[in-house]
Amino acid sequence: MKVVLDRPLPTKGSSVWEVPPLAPVEQPEGTTDLRVLMLAPTPFFGDYGCHVRIFEESLSLQSYGARITICSYHAGRDIPGVRIERSADVPWSRGVQIGSSRHKPYLDVLLGARALATTLHQRPQIVHGHLHEGAFIGLPLARLFRVPLVFDFQGSMTSEMVDHNFLSPTSRLFRPFYQLERLVNHKADAIITSTRHGADLLVRDFGCSSRKIYPVPDAVNPATFVPRWEVSELRRTRLRRALGIPSGRKLVVYLGLLAEYQGCSYLLQAAAQLLRRRTDVHFVLMGYPGEERYRRLAAQLDIARHVTLTGRVPYEHAPAYLSIGDIAVSPKVSATEGNGKLLNYMAVGLPTVTFDTPVAREILGELGVRVPVGDVGALARAIELLIGDEALAADLGQRLRARAVERFSWHAAGAQVLDVYDRVLR
Repeated sequence: MKVVLDRPLPTKGSSVWEVPPLAPVEQPEGTTDLRVLMLAPTPFFGDYGCHVRIFEESLSLQSYGARITICSYHAGRDIPGVRIERSADVPWSRGVQIGSSRHKPYLDVLLGARALATTLHQRPQIVHGHLHEGAFIGLPLARLFRVPLVFDFQGSMTSEMVDHNFLSPTSRLFRPFYQLERLVNHKADAIITSTRHGADLLVRDFGCSSRKIYPVPDAVNPATFVPRWEVSELRRTRLRRALGIPSGRKLVVYLGLLAEYQGCSYLLQAAAQLLRRRTDVHFVLMGYPGEERYRRLAAQLDIARHVTLTGRVPYEHAPAYLSIGDIAVSPKVSATEGNGKLLNYMAVGLPTVTFDTPVAREILGELGVRVPVGDVGALARAIELLIGDEALAADLGQRLRARAVERFSWHAAGAQVLDVYDRVLR
């Protein structure tokens, strides 16, 4: 459907934190004993986007019997279910670095050293590099040990650097980074993309052969992200109260990184427009690292009483936090990155408003309420449409849940990745 139109988190001792652990994927009939080295050039696990893909992909592959080891930066939190080998500690850089950073070069060197030691010890049969840096680090390892390199592509590296304001398209450095990205794309033995749009981009903009590109869409575990109508009203009410949300308000939720390329400023500006027309709406922005920035923006727009910023929400608790919402929003403006949060919204059964990007169209199909990119007024009107039409909102939520279960399961995604492994090994 296209429409043109402050309080801290509760403590872990609180009852609202009593959520079930992440549900495992079903054990498939066929199994494998492949040894796979995954390279994650990021402070894994960080409770957002690409980390969720790495984690869920690993769990799914392990359910088939694959032995997964993830090599990552020194920072990040350990998470049950996956084996993580970390690079050497860097005391002055222990925070979570999101996107491009001046720390990346030496962190990648340290990660490369850890990956080499792990490869010597474990002798993996597949090197699986996430993001361009992971593929770049994995390339010499794969060639040295004569094993295939599988590149997990989640968006254009240079486009992401532009999105994060780390690089300008007119900069003299843009061309060298583009050539490096092109080199990595062409040297990988196979490329897994998180969207079909990403596969098209690799062929169209980088001249890659379509024969080595395999779209494996982002997915969701429906046993973990249960529909909100199966969560008791008492449980949702407790969490709303713990977050200090006034009763009697419709909740518009967002869960993801708080950043400009995610459209967070657009969301608050749309909220300001909507709140001039009706005051029974509350916006809950869940995520990090820009809480203070957007808290100040909400105050400047005079909507702070109708906005709650929770800060970082552990991935294990994301289903519970999403279940309190009535409507979900993802105003992401990036043209190349995936958008895995949409799958979580869908599985929980939240009617969803997005900007009209290729990735949003691919994931939501005709069940998403999409508006022109950057159009704040249309974004506000789309949210208002779903708030005012409860029957439409309920119908879309149920159909989105069904679409997530039928088309976007990690169980099926794991089988697709194993098929890619089999192809490159043969």
